[in-house]
Amino acid sequence: MFEKVEQLEPKAPTLDQIAVFLAVVETGSFTGAARRLGRAPSVISYAIANLESQLAVNLFARAGTARPQLTEAGKAILSDSRALSIAVDGLLAKARGLVSGLEAEVSLVVDVMWPAKKLVKALDDFRRKFPTVALRLQVETLGAVTHAVMQGAAAFGVSGPLEMASDVLVRGPAGSVRLVPVAAPSHPLALIEGPVSGVQARDHLQLVLTDRSILTQGRDFGVLSVRSWRLADLGAKHALLLAGMGWGNMPKPMVNEDLKRGRLVELKIEAPGELAYPFHTVYRNDAPPGPAASWLMERLASA
Repeated sequence: MFEKVEQLEPKAPTLDQIAVFLAVVETGSFTGAARRLGRAPSVISYAIANLESQLAVNLFARAGTARPQLTEAGKAILSDSRALSIAVDGLLAKARGLVSGLEAEVSLVVDVMWPAKKLVKALDDFRRKFPTVALRLQVETLGAVTHAVMQGAAAFGVSGPLEMASDVLVRGPAGSVRLVPVAAPSHPLALIEGPVSGVQARDHLQLVLTDRSILTQGRDFGVLSVRSWRLADLGAKHALLLAGMGWGNMPKPMVNEDLKRGRLVELKIEAPGELAYPFHTVYRNDAPPGPAASWLMERLASA
């Protein structure tokens, strides 16, 4: 049972009272709290007495102890007090960021082909550098990345190849990823010894990543076969390749482990050169990214 202070109903404490309460708990004494907060011990005692009165419970057992000991009520309230203090610290940090021009939230859209490990590393660095800035991430295919930026759904994007000129958009290079033709070990193309000709590849079902946006609707990227299945989800394409349903081009980082473990085989399809999937950053010139978004965009572009 909690020892109650005579009062009809608890009242909301002030943030200062919560700070004093935590200081007493963390320093182990009223005197220690006074030193930490730069106040007289009598002021600390008065603040705690007022807090107990407002909450209608005794927080410390003072009689018979050299140092104030938390009562059961004090222990019950301690975790909520710490959570409140952390929330206030976060609020103040966010306010300081907003005053200095830092965004409250960064929204970005990334092409599904972008290597996941590099994205995770960049976002982890972002979290550490801008702990008060919220983040909203979309993953899209092909023209859907640029479409999201043009519609204002994202501050910036990391897009795949998109041959379109627009006075609205600002674009910059962001590297590329190698695409490799792969199939399950049991697939007929995987059983061919030596190079696979374009004619042989055309005779087999090719799994092709397609676009949900109108910007690249009807465009093909690396399509050889006369028979194809169009998939708007790279994960589904990956699963069908593993199941031996067809062959297709995949970003090398995504299938490295499959190739190493023999779940997929890289096909040596005769081609004039290596198939690369270029990336570029994109944002609206009338809505340039803020400080945090600019940092993240540059971090991704340099990855």
